[in-house]
Amino acid sequence: MFQRRYGVPPARLGGADQEQTQLETTASISVAIPALNEGARLPLLVEELVEVGLRVQAPAAEFIISDDGSRDGDARRYEELAREGQARFTAAGTPHRIRCLRAPRNEGKGSAIRRAWSDAAVGTRWFAFLDADGAVSGSEFWRLAAMLSDAAPFDVLAASRVKMAGRSVDRKLFRHLQGRVFATLTEQLFQLGFYDTQCGLKFLRAGFLLPVLERLVENRWLLDVELLVLLRRQGARLREEPIDWHEPGGSKVRFGVDPLLMFEGLVRMRARLGGDAS
Repeated sequence: MFQRRYGVPPARLGGADQEQTQLETTASISVAIPALNEGARLPLLVEELVEVGLRVQAPAAEFIISDDGSRDGDARRYEELAREGQARFTAAGTPHRIRCLRAPRNEGKGSAIRRAWSDAAVGTRWFAFLDADGAVSGSEFWRLAAMLSDAAPFDVLAASRVKMAGRSVDRKLFRHLQGRVFATLTEQLFQLGFYDTQCGLKFLRAGFLLPVLERLVENRWLLDVELLVLLRRQGARLREEPIDWHEPGGSKVRFGVDPLLMFEGLVRMRARLGGDAS
């Protein structure tokens, strides 16, 4: 379905209005923002994305707030944010778009991302996802987006929480150590050569993502690893880019329980996909 839809960008069939047609011809990046009960944290991120986007003409971006079965009040807040943001983009004459896509029930972050990508504008050249918690700011999103082009020397651009000169990473020590254990196990199982597979901002070239999109099955946190493994096997060039990252609080990862489930999931994925990603 995805290759048929995106291989040669056709006009969308049926009642597509003029605004949707314009979106289909201008979107360069389609950005999934998976959201579950994020009515408190998402507004600041959307405000930053829109505020910076008003000063940026390229690359053209569509942001899809992919509601993963949120409470009704949060879902209404997403719709308000999308309406307000779109009104500002339109008034400023920018090519960017923002809208919502709602799932009837919670199925997980990975599922919400794939759902948004399946609804992306025809002709999208890069796909992305951005966590809704605001740990990666809107300005950092646009900084990395500016690195994208047809001639870019990479096919996957992944944000990375690396403490280095010029970058600021604010993360609790326990979560950092837990992340390093996860990264070590991931490297042992798949040899990706990645410092940080789980940072919540990634860009993926459409030509590499679309052939594997229907093979993705991870519905929750392990989608990142599954993507990297499958794309690397397709010959994609992977690049990590250090970013500013600030832990926002209110994490939905359950202490002790979810890390164990993630480790178990990695082992299952290794059995399903095999080892070395090269």
